[in-house]
Amino acid sequence: MASAACPSRFAVTSVRPDSNVSCFAHKVSALSSGIPGATSVQVRRRRNKARNGQAIRCAMATGKEQGTVSTASSGDQKNGGLRGKLNKVVLAYSGGLDTSVIVPWLRENYGCEVVCFTADVGQGAIELEGLEKKAKASGACQLVVKDLKEEFVSEYIYPCLRAGAVYERKYLLGTSMARPVIAKAMVDVAKEVGADAVAHGCTGKGNDQVRFELTFYALNPELKVVAPWREWDITGREDAIEYAKKHNVPVPVSKKSIYSRDRNLWHLSHEGDILEDPSNEPKEDMYMMSVAPENAPSEPEYLEIGIVAGVPVSINGRDLSPASLLTELNEIGGKHGIGRIDMVENRLVGMKSRGVYETPGGTIMAAAVRELEALTLDRETMQWKDILTLKYAELVYAGRWFDPLRQSIDAFMENITATTTGSVTLKLYKGSVNVASRKSPYSLYREDISSFENGEIYNQADAEGFIRLYGLPTRVRAMLEKGI
Repeated sequence: MASAACPSRFAVTSVRPDSNVSCFAHKVSALSSGIPGATSVQVRRRRNKARNGQAIRCAMATGKEQGTVSTASSGDQKNGGLRGKLNKVVLAYSGGLDTSVIVPWLRENYGCEVVCFTADVGQGAIELEGLEKKAKASGACQLVVKDLKEEFVSEYIYPCLRAGAVYERKYLLGTSMARPVIAKAMVDVAKEVGADAVAHGCTGKGNDQVRFELTFYALNPELKVVAPWREWDITGREDAIEYAKKHNVPVPVSKKSIYSRDRNLWHLSHEGDILEDPSNEPKEDMYMMSVAPENAPSEPEYLEIGIVAGVPVSINGRDLSPASLLTELNEIGGKHGIGRIDMVENRLVGMKSRGVYETPGGTIMAAAVRELEALTLDRETMQWKDILTLKYAELVYAGRWFDPLRQSIDAFMENITATTTGSVTLKLYKGSVNVASRKSPYSLYREDISSFENGEIYNQADAEGFIRLYGLPTRVRAMLEKGI
């Protein structure tokens, strides 16, 4: 029997993508219906919160239903659970086995209402299907879904792209960039629904727990954080299934992947199974976003990427929104087998891990921006950019997105790339991305100076004096060593 504090029947209301409203569920007494515990849905206007292009859906409890989850009773929710008392918790929710089990576990252990939150960061429609039904079956009192794709690309991916951020020579930070945008939205939802805590399903061995929690701390240090994998006795899939059955939570019926995957609009990561042995070559059937380079088209494809102030804005002259542009490049790059990397990386928590990443569109974007910078950045600026980008990537990887240091480096990157505007034509062929041409109205390249022909600006005879002065420390050291 569902508790009165968290009925189980859901109604779904949608908010237009361009509206500035947020969704709330308020329990009120049933005036004429005579249904105990009935609720109504109110939509309260909220200023300057919802972003343009951000679709928001809320599913809210509206009554009783037979065959519901048996977890915390209304008395438990009033007096607390096995581990203490929280009023309302916003849970990062995927609808998979782990987060489905976390819902009743939170209610049982903290006597709280659970608001499930799902962020659409481009993981695909399949992963978003049936979430209302799953959340209801698990015992949640509310589901909030937000479309964060445009925000994710424009405010998280593009700053990293502009900075040239790459972790340990290969990793383009797909998961690292996604966690702060999700966690930030959770903090916003917690404020909207009056929650006093947030929760996530990250394990105690990975980086994501740090990324989520540092964002929570930075944006609302008063929120309590619950991390079930660091608290409960569940040790694996079989334990989770047993807990679900005990609490009448339907076990999600799906083919269990042998890999641990994370997908968003920027990339798809693969970990686990045979990949845990670095000597094993990945199987071809593991890949989902790209074809094998040897199976890519036999004819190259040329793409012109338009760039303004260090970020892409167009493909072959067509202006596109950030998310739309990345989506199209993913399709094109995947067709040509672009963007596969296999690496062993150093996790923040101290261990090494092996992962395989597919980043087709991101690889194309990064190549285009890098090639245009060759025209627009001078030597000293480029060198300092390369130095700072290492720290920038480390900060993003470590979950310190809202750290003042990252924000300060970001300001530097934004300033020096203000003139990185123009276009780059790339040649895509069987897994490779090569530059075909670069053009910029702010190019520092001068053909009249760089030509092998003599010109008025550069006199080759001047090089002799330059070399004598530049090489003076080398000569002085050699003279010392030879006793001259």
